[in-house]
Amino acid sequence: MTELVERVDDQDRVVDVVGRDVAIRHGWLHRIATTVCRDESGRFLVCRRAQELSRFPGYYEVSFGGAVQVGESYRAAAVREVAEELGVHVPVREVVKFLCRGETGSYWLGVHEAVVTGDVVPDPRAVSWVGWLTEAELDRAVQAHRFVPDGQEALRRYRGSE
Repeated sequence: MTELVERVDDQDRVVDVVGRDVAIRHGWLHRIATTVCRDESGRFLVCRRAQELSRFPGYYEVSFGGAVQVGESYRAAAVREVAEELGVHVPVREVVKFLCRGETGSYWLGVHEAVVTGDVVPDPRAVSWVGWLTEAELDRAVQAHRFVPDGQEALRRYRGSE
C-alpha cells in the first residue's frame, strides 16, 4: 500500500493528496518532518541507516524522520517518527521549516529537536547502529563517513538557529 502525502505548493499550502512515490517521481512538493536528538549533555544521536533501505542505504544520519501523513502536523509527524525509528516517546520542539532542495527532489522540511533521556531501541529495519557523539566528534564523523546530504542541510539549519 502506498503512503499518502499532501502535495503542497511553494507556500506549503495543500493542493492535493497523492502517493509519496508519485510525488517523488513527479517532483511534487510534499512535507517531511525530521528531528535532531540530543541528550542532556548536548551530544547528538547519530545512526547508520540500514542497508535494506531504498534511499541512502548504509549512510550515516543525524536526524530521524519521514513523510508527514495526510492531515498530520509537522510536530505530530516528528513525534511519531522518533517513536517508530527509535522506540522513544519524547516531546519535540520545532526549530526551523524550509523548502529543501534535496538529493531526491524538493520538499518542505520541518526540523525539530528532542532531548532524549532514556535508552533508544532503534527499529532494525531502519537503523543498523546508533551512538551519541559530541559536537566535535560529529564534525569529525561527517568528514570520515558518508552522511545523508539532506540531513546535513537540516543540521546546518538547526545549528544556525541555536
